[in-house]
Amino acid sequence: MSPLSRQSKSTKSRISKSDSNVKKGSTRRRTRTVNSGIDSTVATRVDSAQSPKSNSKFSNPSIISNANVSSQPGWVKFSDEKLLDLRICDLELKLEDTAMVEYRDRLYAELKDRNLRVRPHCWLSDDWFSPDDVPGIAIPFYMAHRRLMRLERSQMLEVEGGTKEWCMRIMRHEAGHSIDTAFRLHRRKGYKAMFGNYSDPYPETYRPRPRSKKFVLHLEPWYAQSHPAEDFAETFAVWLKPKSRWRKEYDGWAALKKIEFVDQLMERIGGQRPKQTSRAKIDPVHRINKTLREHYAERHALYSLNAPSVFDPDLKKLFTTERPASGSKTAAAFLQKNRVDLCKTIARWTGEYRYNINQVIREMIERCRLMKLYVAGDESDIKQDLLLMMTVHTMNYLHAGHRVAL
Repeated sequence: MSPLSRQSKSTKSRISKSDSNVKKGSTRRRTRTVNSGIDSTVATRVDSAQSPKSNSKFSNPSIISNANVSSQPGWVKFSDEKLLDLRICDLELKLEDTAMVEYRDRLYAELKDRNLRVRPHCWLSDDWFSPDDVPGIAIPFYMAHRRLMRLERSQMLEVEGGTKEWCMRIMRHEAGHSIDTAFRLHRRKGYKAMFGNYSDPYPETYRPRPRSKKFVLHLEPWYAQSHPAEDFAETFAVWLKPKSRWRKEYDGWAALKKIEFVDQLMERIGGQRPKQTSRAKIDPVHRINKTLREHYAERHALYSLNAPSVFDPDLKKLFTTERPASGSKTAAAFLQKNRVDLCKTIARWTGEYRYNINQVIREMIERCRLMKLYVAGDESDIKQDLLLMMTVHTMNYLHAGHRVAL
């Protein structure tokens, strides 16, 4: 999760300050993104009356099942409090016993179809990441079981990679890092000229340019703008997606040159053996001795989960913290239900990209969940007030140079 208002974070293929136990000098480049609820293939210009593209897999998330699990572990029936006291290593998780094997194999098939001989090995760890010196992909432990996904959602408000579409977006992104590492692509002059200096330090935060057409739109929020390594990985992911219409979708964008560069580069290395073939597994789950409670305490501190947002005062005026009679809606559910209409209307009056407006809506939904706000009063009146409030915040948010915490 990558709330846009947080100021103390390091992450979704970023270098983590807390990873002091990384072996052999490998640096963990962690990837953290958000799920918008609206297809983010390419932002559509919003002076159109058409509604934004919607992906049903996002709008109605289909959480990855545990179809491959032959027997359920005892901790499945534990309460959250009891589960939090378990050490991660004591969960006794194995990737081969999970549905993630299907998504790994799907990634392998996509790479094979592109004549790329790299097959990034995958393992379960405590986050999504790809080490600098290892052409592999670490998958967070919660992806191994529905019960752990529910715990993740209760602790972090969302499950990163928790839908089929979102999971494959991240897998393709991490594959970009793996390909980069396997062939040491970042050492090539063309790479540096196109994406920038791979060795640049990862910032604590980055200031995205929402209207920029120099970067692809794949993982949110504007993740390609965070660092040259992420720019390459995001561009690779757009290129790798099956049946991608990137030439048409990015026509007129400066980012098109980057995708064409990746297309040409992949053609050159197609069929070649990788130079870096390490099969090391950094921070595998069976070596992580901290408890789930300790793990989430670190996450909460890292992402300033309880830090106030600029939206909070207005959201509290519009909604209530007192739970009304049974059957009432949560403010988060109300926002989610009206998300597309609000996005379209604000876009029409402001001329802003739907993709950008959706970032504001997404954080408001998250803040409503965190503050446990409810709808009280006439919904049509609330929607009108919400529209005015969101329009003001959208313009302030996007044009004041808002920073995104890594």
